[in-house]
Amino acid sequence: MALRVEHEMHHRRFGRNLGLGVVLAAFVVLVFALTVVKVTQGARFHADDGKKNTGTVTQPATGGSQP
Repeated sequence: MALRVEHEMHHRRFGRNLGLGVVLAAFVVLVFALTVVKVTQGARFHADDGKKNTGTVTQPATGGSQP
């Protein structure tokens, strides 16, 4: 037999805290999964995909005679 009987408010509070804990844990798992996917994909997500950055600048052709 318990020395103190828990109030009904404590049961409701525990239920809300448990629900919030599950939601936070799901958010952490989601962020971790997205991080793992991004890291394992490597350079596939870089903004300059397919561009060669050689450091040289090319001049556009003017198409006319030069003065």
